[in-house]
Amino acid sequence: MSVPSTEPELYTLMIAGLGGDGAAHRELLERLSIQLRGYFKGQLSRIGRGPVEAEDLVQEALIAIHTRRHTYDPAQLFTPWVYAIARYKFVDYLRRAQASRNDLPIEGAKEATSQDDHGSVESTLDLESLMAGLPLKTRQAIQAVKLDGLSVSEAAAKCGMSESNVKVSVHRGLKAMARLISGSRP
Repeated sequence: MSVPSTEPELYTLMIAGLGGDGAAHRELLERLSIQLRGYFKGQLSRIGRGPVEAEDLVQEALIAIHTRRHTYDPAQLFTPWVYAIARYKFVDYLRRAQASRNDLPIEGAKEATSQDDHGSVESTLDLESLMAGLPLKTRQAIQAVKLDGLSVSEAAAKCGMSESNVKVSVHRGLKAMARLISGSRP
């Protein structure tokens, strides 16, 4: 079991990564994946969901951290920025899962009623380049479920796939994108 990284360690890795140090960026994402996995498992266990959803949320959060890294203000603490992204991903998950507000943990209530700013052109270009290497059906499934917010059954109908194929395509596609971000190969 690994010890959670501290704010100074993560901050140092983030600043180095922003400065072009690819190894530091990979190390940052690896450390964050451990911490985010614990965060999402805890949140999801409160509403009776399991580790598969947690892993998907970890990948989504890492992709968002990577594509929005240019929005981080080095004059601010790093971990609150990371967990703000994680909370948005969790609230987005709850919306997609059509969970009732009664299932929402009290600390997530404010985020459920706020709007997330998805307007960054650079983030969109990063995401498009990450998705460009994926097979067409995988891109379509990720677009429908993760970006358009469709349910798995709606995405299956839209993409001409079975529901299980949509789930597998999204999961594998997010993992492939996370590998691309971290610079490793399958």
